Formats: sequence, C-alpha cells, structure tokens
Amino acid sequence: MILTRQFNIYIEDKVGELARVTEVLAKSAVNIRGLATDKLGRGPSVKIITDDEASTRKALSRAGFDYEESEVLVVDLIDRPGEIAKIARQLARDGKNISSVFLIGKKDTPASLAVVTQDLKNVKKFA
Repeated sequence: MILTRQFNIYIEDKVGELARVTEVLAKSAVNIRGLATDKLGRGPSVKIITDDEASTRKALSRAGFDYEESEVLVVDLIDRPGEIAKIARQLARDGKNISSVFLIGKKDTPASLAVVTQDLKNVKKFA
C-alpha cells in the first residue's frame, strides 16, 4: 500500500484528446502506471497515475492542460474474488466515501486498486 498522486486532466469531448494527453507525457519520458477516463463533474477528464509526479506536472503545464491533483491510496490486491469488495466494505465501515477508484496494473503483482477518499491518513491504518 502506497500513497501517491492522481492527476485529473480536463480535456475536450472530441476525437484525439486521450492521444494528446498521453503523447505529451511520452515526450517527457513519463511512464503511466494507471489510467482511467471520466465524464462527470467538470466534464471529460483523464485520470492518470505516473512514476514521476514532478515531470508530469511540468509536461501538463507546458502543454497548457487544466488539471487537478488528488492524493490516492494504491493497494495491492490478491488475485481472487472478493478482494475489491473487502476494501470497499472496510472504507464504508469507517465512514469513508470513495470519490474515485480504478484498477491499475503494477509490475510483479496481479493488480492494484487506486482509491481516492477523504482523510487518507486514517485509511492507511486498516487498508
């Protein structure tokens, strides 16, 4: 389990936007560890977790992208049914509302779950 940053990059709802975001990061040698898209809230967005937060910020800013950052908890999962349910139930019991979640691949593990919720410092105690 680690704490890292998720970048919520706001894009237009048009063809080629995902390519534009990922190409900007590739040109800066930023490796993407997790990626999801969303159309809620402020509009279409790309949610990305990378291996280099500072370079991600620089690349997105230079390209003129509007983005926000969220602290995210990444939990390694055992590859068996019910593991996501167990984490979701733990968070619910503690009164934590999950505002964002997605599965990500991680080297040498079956999968990891990236979770954004309020007050992550308390979540770390039981996740």
